[in-house]
Amino acid sequence: MHPVRKQRLIMVLFIVVFASLAVGLIAYALRENINLFYPPSKIVSGEAPVEKRIRAGGCVLPGEVKRASDSLDVSFLITDGVASVEVQYTGILPDLFSEGEAVVVNGMLNGDGVFMATEVLAKHDETYTPPEVAEAMENAGEHQKTCEGMNYGS
Repeated sequence: MHPVRKQRLIMVLFIVVFASLAVGLIAYALRENINLFYPPSKIVSGEAPVEKRIRAGGCVLPGEVKRASDSLDVSFLITDGVASVEVQYTGILPDLFSEGEAVVVNGMLNGDGVFMATEVLAKHDETYTPPEVAEAMENAGEHQKTCEGMNYGS
C-alpha cells in the first residue's frame, strides 16, 4: 500500500472511531438525564420507576397541604382524578402554588410510593394547565382544562 493511502486510511479510521465514541458518550449522557412524565394513576399502578428521576403532575388536593412549623418541609397530595400520590418537598414553594391548582413536580419515587420532589413547578397564570397534566386528566376521564370543579376522589 502506498504510504499516502495508508496515512489517509489511518486518519479516516481515527475520525470514525472518535466520532463513534463521541456519539456513544452523548447517547449515554442523554439516557441518564431524561425525565419521563407520569400521572398519579400510573405511579399508583406501579408503572413508574422507583429511585429514578421522573416528573409527575396533577392537581393539588384541597385540604391536603401540610407544612412543618419548624422547617421548609411540605407534603401534599396530587391527583389526576383517578388516583392520588403523596409528594414531599423541602424548600420554598412557588408563589402561584395553591390547593386545587395544577403542578408538575420533578424528583424520585421512593420505595413507599411517596414522591420525593426536588422541584415544584406551578402554573404561571389563571387559565394555564401544564400540557402533561391536562393530557393525563383527559386520559383519566376528566375532560376539563383546569383543576377547578374536578372530582377529587382518590
